[in-house]
Amino acid sequence: MIRKIGIAVLCLLMLGGCRRYERIDGGATAPAPVVVGRNSDEAEAETEEKVELTTAAVPETETETEAPEPERIPVKVKGVYLSAYVAGTASMMDEIIQHIDETEVNAVVIDVKDDNGRITFAMDSPMVSEIGAVEAFIPDIDGLMKKLKDHGIYTIARVVAFRDPYLPEQKPELALKLADGSIYRDNKGLAWVNPYKQEAWDYLVEVGIEAHKAGFDEVQFDYIRFSTERGIGDVVYDEADTQGRSRTEIISQFVEYAYEKLAAEGVYVAADVFGAIIGGGVDSDNVGQSYGDMAASLDYICPMIYPSHYGDGNFGIDHPDTQPYDTILAALQGSKEDLRRYQAEGAHQAVVRPWLQDFTASYLEHYIEYGDEQVRQQIQAVYDAGYDEWLLWSAACRYHWDALLTPEEAEEEARQIAASRAAQPETEPETETEPAAEIESAAETPAGSGDAQAPAESGAETGGTQ
Repeated sequence: MIRKIGIAVLCLLMLGGCRRYERIDGGATAPAPVVVGRNSDEAEAETEEKVELTTAAVPETETETEAPEPERIPVKVKGVYLSAYVAGTASMMDEIIQHIDETEVNAVVIDVKDDNGRITFAMDSPMVSEIGAVEAFIPDIDGLMKKLKDHGIYTIARVVAFRDPYLPEQKPELALKLADGSIYRDNKGLAWVNPYKQEAWDYLVEVGIEAHKAGFDEVQFDYIRFSTERGIGDVVYDEADTQGRSRTEIISQFVEYAYEKLAAEGVYVAADVFGAIIGGGVDSDNVGQSYGDMAASLDYICPMIYPSHYGDGNFGIDHPDTQPYDTILAALQGSKEDLRRYQAEGAHQAVVRPWLQDFTASYLEHYIEYGDEQVRQQIQAVYDAGYDEWLLWSAACRYHWDALLTPEEAEEEARQIAASRAAQPETEPETETEPAAEIESAAETPAGSGDAQAPAESGAETGGTQ
């Protein structure tokens, strides 16, 4: 009789267990198994036969509650970009870390998947291995991460997304293509990945997870957009891929997808976006970036608001590159207005962390030399716009360190800013700004990070990345 009852229990438990492991909500899975019922007082009171049946019948997960997501502790970032070549060269990193120790900078953005589509350190990733994507500019990632952590430096992995000249050559089925089936190439002859391809999404997430395993605190996606260069209008898309979704819809869906996957691993997620998309319009539609929609699915949104990348007359400024404070302030006032339209009570919205210019745009007709004063003016504009975090971009990784405060000076400045803000009225009047220049005009300038970077200020030290 006991055997018959045990078999019945076994069948019921097996049926219940099958339901427990079904995929739900578009692919969520049950938590990992855990043993139940073993060595309990009740189990010991049963016969040896029943104990054996129970042990065999009960999956090792029956009462385990879902494990909490890893804790993520936010950091107010003041950071600088570093190419993988610089990050992988010990003497250069020692000098940069010394500067960081002496200034308010507390974070670095390092190329993990660079502008050439190459992975910059050895990575245990199936697709990375399959396509041979590693070009190890950083030969000792463990040593580098330990050194950065020993100095209390927050680490951000830059992962270039859809402007990838390497992946489409290895997997042409993931490339943007023309009507004749050939691969679309931009003005530089470089291929782009099709953002509608799910396999491309999974590859980027895979790289992000491996970056986090290596020690990075945050994954920052760059070129998270469509190409806007000559010939892009000739690209054809398979309806099986697009399913009627627009460019902005698919980019926002990728951001949401990547965020869910990476946040579950305990990593922060950020994205670089064109400054010109703030406020929406044709620029937003062309690149596929919706500022407000993307901010709803990110920890940090990083508009690239380099003064050199705004055309004459933007924000009512004759030559934006020559007025860094005014340009940054106007751009970030536009950011606040745009995000305010998307705000809903209790809804999540990303922290705004802009990219600032630490290079001289000598290719412009109207430009100025950028030095300590111009860098500091941009930082001040960030604070005056009500934001607290910023990143500096120099393609050559040469920064005006004298423009930056010491840690002690920065703490005092933060107290003064907090006191000043507390004394202000609760609501601020809305400020109208001129629309930014269309992206098609900016597309003819050299690209980079972010995604709208100035040309490299020197050659070899950029390590092949732009």
